[in-house]
Amino acid sequence: MKTLFTVALASALSFSSLVANASEDLRALSSVNSNYKKISVTLNEGLGNAKISILDADGKSLNSRNVRVKDENLLVPYDLKNLPAGEYQVKIVTNNEEIVYTVETKEQPISSNDLPLMAYGKVLDDNTVRLAVVGLLEPGVDVKVYSSESGKLIYEEKINQAEGFIKNFSFNGLKATDIYMEVKDVKGRRKTLFL
Repeated sequence: MKTLFTVALASALSFSSLVANASEDLRALSSVNSNYKKISVTLNEGLGNAKISILDADGKSLNSRNVRVKDENLLVPYDLKNLPAGEYQVKIVTNNEEIVYTVETKEQPISSNDLPLMAYGKVLDDNTVRLAVVGLLEPGVDVKVYSSESGKLIYEEKINQAEGFIKNFSFNGLKATDIYMEVKDVKGRRKTLFL
């Protein structure tokens, strides 16, 4: 009886070490990375048939697909742009093994080039306009002043001030309300100011 118990215990330990080794093998043959709201699953050659599932934080399946890895590595991309940022699980299952990776997605920051040019005009008196430009990424702003009536260019200046500036423009013989300004930075962002 003692021998039977010893054999059973040895078999159980051997089986559990095989399961542990199988899980380690699958970890060695796979990887999961996230970049903002994109997840990429890489399965190395020789893995064979596998099922990849994307699960939410509660374990609910959001997407599953079956793949076959043959003679070269396989990259399986997922785009979660329509889902909230947060923690997700990637479950990979083969005939003998199963592994779960936890990944975190996050919102991609807005590119500074996608932000609008912040330029503001204010009439100070009948002939003077104050122009304020803030949040510049690089120095270099073209300012053009046009007649509201004719559309003709009246004045042009390039201002090479880093980060931002405030400048007053005065016009002899023209009212501040009779002009408009076009402001353009070196990134190509534009703003037209009607006063």
